[in-house]
Amino acid sequence: MTPAPHSPDLPLNGDPPSSPGRPAPITLAQAFWFWLKLGFISFGGPAGQMAIMHSELVERRRWISEKRFLHALNYCMLLPGPEAQQLATYIGWLLHRTWGGIVAGAMFVLPSLFILIGLSWLYVAYGEMPLVAAIFYGIKPAVTAIVMHAAYRIGSRALKNGWLWAIAAAAFVAIFVFGVPFPAIVLAAALVGHIGGKLAPRVFEVGGGHGAKGGSFGPALIDDDTPPPPHARFSRARLARVLLVGVGLWAAAMAALLALQGLGGTLTQMGWFFTKAALLTFGGAYAVLPYVYQGAVEQHQWLSATQMIDGLALGETTPGPLIMVVAFVGFVGGWIKQVFGPDALFLGGAAAATVVTFFTFLPSFMFVLIGGPLVESTHGKLHFTAPLTGITAAVVGVILNLAMFFAYHVLWPQGLDGPFDAVSALIAVAAALALFRFKVGVMPLLGACALAGLAITFGRPLLG
Repeated sequence: MTPAPHSPDLPLNGDPPSSPGRPAPITLAQAFWFWLKLGFISFGGPAGQMAIMHSELVERRRWISEKRFLHALNYCMLLPGPEAQQLATYIGWLLHRTWGGIVAGAMFVLPSLFILIGLSWLYVAYGEMPLVAAIFYGIKPAVTAIVMHAAYRIGSRALKNGWLWAIAAAAFVAIFVFGVPFPAIVLAAALVGHIGGKLAPRVFEVGGGHGAKGGSFGPALIDDDTPPPPHARFSRARLARVLLVGVGLWAAAMAALLALQGLGGTLTQMGWFFTKAALLTFGGAYAVLPYVYQGAVEQHQWLSATQMIDGLALGETTPGPLIMVVAFVGFVGGWIKQVFGPDALFLGGAAAATVVTFFTFLPSFMFVLIGGPLVESTHGKLHFTAPLTGITAAVVGVILNLAMFFAYHVLWPQGLDGPFDAVSALIAVAAALALFRFKVGVMPLLGACALAGLAITFGRPLLG
């Protein structure tokens, strides 16, 4: 059915498609099924997810042009939070206003949440089974190599000069040697970037990391020359409304947790902690994981260090943003802390995973829906981008610390006083070689390492 002329489901210029080959207008219901499908197939981390969206939205469906897609991507790269999920939210918002953004962003996350709740339950209920333990024995060293590769990828793009290398090194020393909290490192790096942007602007200029591929795929619903619709233009009244609703949702959810469990309750503490974590995810999931580890493992003891590594392995093997590993953290914490009592362990874990996901992603939606029109006008202005350049450089050092943490727990599972696991080291080296030298994808690598873990675990008795 063709929407009425005033419908927000029409192209952004409000006119029916007239150019030959221009795609037909899409309804919000049609977009819903696409975003839901995307939520189930979005493997491969941010790079893989954005590649899938480019293929589907720019090349195949032509909902948005190449130039507008890259413009949206560059904006989302400036924000804290999962870039791919925010990109989906942004495009959904352009197409179908606020509800379009909410649908796109939610469908990008919900399939992963349901899958991780199921996998987390299998892990805590049957994780001691020899078969499951053998799979994780092979996957854990691969995760160490994956984190090292992430540090290399981000570093190769972000560290363009000696000053940025120095920031990365200082961040690594601060967290590895002195145990400085991650938020303090982020604030210090932002301050250095702010001052450096004034004193040495060339050092903190943002490089063009997402250049256009050159080449047209035909007319698009949101084309290069499509003017921004009214809802994508900055308005103080609209900003106030969306901010009020977003803060109201957060306050209502927090008030419900306070009424249910009180200030010291596990779910209340999770809601507050992951709200803070959501505001610190500059540089992607790997950057915030050290902060999550400090809070979830060391401070609140919602799970152990080994379980944290296992959760990251599960996050790497499921669709959706990698930051969805927080759902695993929430489930295990809710199960261990028995938030609804010993007779409702699954319900407690599922509720905790849902609470954690809500508080982690609510700010992400707000950043796009509130800041889209406002922040888009700041592109290319050094006073805005220089602090983010400093933060990105510091993130490289923080991720390297995370890799060291994983390596320690994988290679010396009983501590430095215990034996060195040479087999795990061999798997880690092979995984690193596959990533750095042969460019093997994450999913095939994890599958191969899982098979290696099975073969080693069940082959040892036969050889012995």
